[in-house]
Amino acid sequence: MAQIQTQHLDAVRSQHTQDMTGKVVAVTGTTSGTGYVCARELARLGAHVLLLNRASDRATAALVRLRDEVPGARLEAVECDLQDFDSVRRAAAQIRARHTALDVLCNNAGVMALPDRATADGYDVQLQTNSISPFLLTRELWPLLRASAGARVVNHTSMARLGPPHEARYFGPNGGDLGGDGTAEQNASFQGPRWARYHQSKLANCTFTFGLKARIEAAGIDNVKVLIAHPGLAATNLQVTTADAGGMQLGGGFMARAQSAEDGALGILRACADPLAESGDFFGPEGWTGFPGKLTPEPELSDAENVRICWQGCEAAVGPFVVA
Repeated sequence: MAQIQTQHLDAVRSQHTQDMTGKVVAVTGTTSGTGYVCARELARLGAHVLLLNRASDRATAALVRLRDEVPGARLEAVECDLQDFDSVRRAAAQIRARHTALDVLCNNAGVMALPDRATADGYDVQLQTNSISPFLLTRELWPLLRASAGARVVNHTSMARLGPPHEARYFGPNGGDLGGDGTAEQNASFQGPRWARYHQSKLANCTFTFGLKARIEAAGIDNVKVLIAHPGLAATNLQVTTADAGGMQLGGGFMARAQSAEDGALGILRACADPLAESGDFFGPEGWTGFPGKLTPEPELSDAENVRICWQGCEAAVGPFVVA
């Protein structure tokens, strides 16, 4: 794919970010794409950035590259495999041991349209990676977020949030028994069971967000905001991974409309660093591409039944999340 010109990074940097010196920020999935860009820009703003990734050569190379791009950056690698609940717990324990407060948790990492298979914990790989593990990580780091003078939890959804309501079966230990992989024709048109599971996971990023917002407000907590963003259609390694697993085709005209990974990252960057951002704000392009403006969330993102299914399913998987 030809190099895509970034359109909006300079404007977001100059108009919608603040000095992050002294702030501790954790970002999941920083080896490439939107997570890498977000981590780089937060480091440029002065933040101490925790890079949460599975141990791999890609993670090591990304850390080296970030140090080259941002001389003097404060970067800290934390091994965290979102497909393993115990790994998430260990990562959170490591962060709690090293830091007394956390100012931003950006749940960026995600997978898309992967085959119908279970993780070692028994859950669908997409639901665990994209939805249940971020819920667990946020819960495990909640004491550090509460210790911040002004913390943010930022969740990353996508256009795939739009679609049918939640079904409880997707949140259960039913990995490998959630519809199969679909036909080549279904996958080519972003339909079928792979994409149904992906939709459920990206809707869950939203219902978790608005469920947490409601619980924060009910508890009278005034030092933690929760926000959401989406990247639109951005050219990242996510599409390559999905295509390699048989979930989509890269050669069609759809990806020709994509914006750069840098532009795709600007919604979460605003959510992490915009000084005027408020709890419940939703940042991203109006459609597939464009400037990451402030959006009006669709009603189903905060629908009470959708929120209930998401929270009940996540708590059944990893235990209660008491917001206090």
